[in-house]
Amino acid sequence: MREEICRVGRSLFERGYAHATAGNISVRLPEEQGGGYLITPTDACLGFLEPMRLARLDSHGQQISGDRGSKTIALHRMIYQASGTTAAPAACVIHTHSTHCVALTLANRADVGLHRDGRWAELLPALTPYFVMKVGRVPLIPYYRPGSPDAAQEVSSAITSYSNQGRPIRAVMLDRLGPNVWHKTPASAMATLEELEETAKLAFNAQCTPPALDEKCIQELRETFGAVW
Repeated sequence: MREEICRVGRSLFERGYAHATAGNISVRLPEEQGGGYLITPTDACLGFLEPMRLARLDSHGQQISGDRGSKTIALHRMIYQASGTTAAPAACVIHTHSTHCVALTLANRADVGLHRDGRWAELLPALTPYFVMKVGRVPLIPYYRPGSPDAAQEVSSAITSYSNQGRPIRAVMLDRLGPNVWHKTPASAMATLEELEETAKLAFNAQCTPPALDEKCIQELRETFGAVW
């Protein structure tokens, strides 16, 4: 698992999905491996991770070994906890500052967070079939400083809210910071992150506001591929 985290980090960095020392990757370890978490060190570059320097934390988030773990472990732990009882539980969480995802939050300042009608603002509409199938809805979380416990609580609320609607999510977007995505493995979480960033790139580069897929198209994706939207 340490090798896989490093492989995924290097791949994201080399292809421009992560830059400098921004971003982090964590994995929740199964009980038969002692439980707890592996997470990338604070201020580490995802392109140059070393397996034995990854931070090992216990189930309470306390450091056991390795370099000092990223401060975002509090948010990651909240994602693991909140998603655990949904149809999209997290075993790996990836956070990046992906350029086009962040650019969309800068371009649309009015629509952020939970609205009075109980509806969450979302980063993107259903623009492509693979965004619907591989990513799904991405609630837009209001800005909090990096590492803020309030951000973790907002993310937990969003995960619970969508699950209660029968729409489990695999990603949230932190306003001005970047996406957090999760899946069963580092490789599958990476694929979700890629699809999200590439869809954001399409939306940002479009010369007009692109229309979303209509309900008939989305229903066909539900029936054919089991998409959740």
